[in-house]
Amino acid sequence: MIMEGIRRSIYGIAFGGIITFIAITIVNFTDTNTSVSQIWLYMLCTFVLGIYFGLSSLIFSDNGWSMLIQTIVHFTVSIIVYLIIALSAGWVPLRLFPILLTSFIFIGIYTLNWTGYYLYFKKVEKSMNANLKKKM
Repeated sequence: MIMEGIRRSIYGIAFGGIITFIAITIVNFTDTNTSVSQIWLYMLCTFVLGIYFGLSSLIFSDNGWSMLIQTIVHFTVSIIVYLIIALSAGWVPLRLFPILLTSFIFIGIYTLNWTGYYLYFKKVEKSMNANLKKKM
């Protein structure tokens, strides 16, 4: 379990690094001036988010919870962690409209990702059941 957590954390850091690279590339090509300390802070925040999302996928492991409970817990903790980091880093201003807007965007992206994974695993399930029927 610990090795799985470390592995998922490393994947999360790698994903955070890719996101940071894309952001720095945009900053570079738009001739935006920014400080090294600000880039460092943003990179740290993307790594923390990457680690969180890498580890939080363990919520969906076989723990006896229903898919609904797993999704509710994962979504609730995820949006709280994201908002804390986004507000702390200054990605989202501490005003009602920006917080609501980023929350709705988060909900939309979360819904798309969840639906995509759900449909993918339903397809895998159907394929596995078809293969089992062929063998019987």
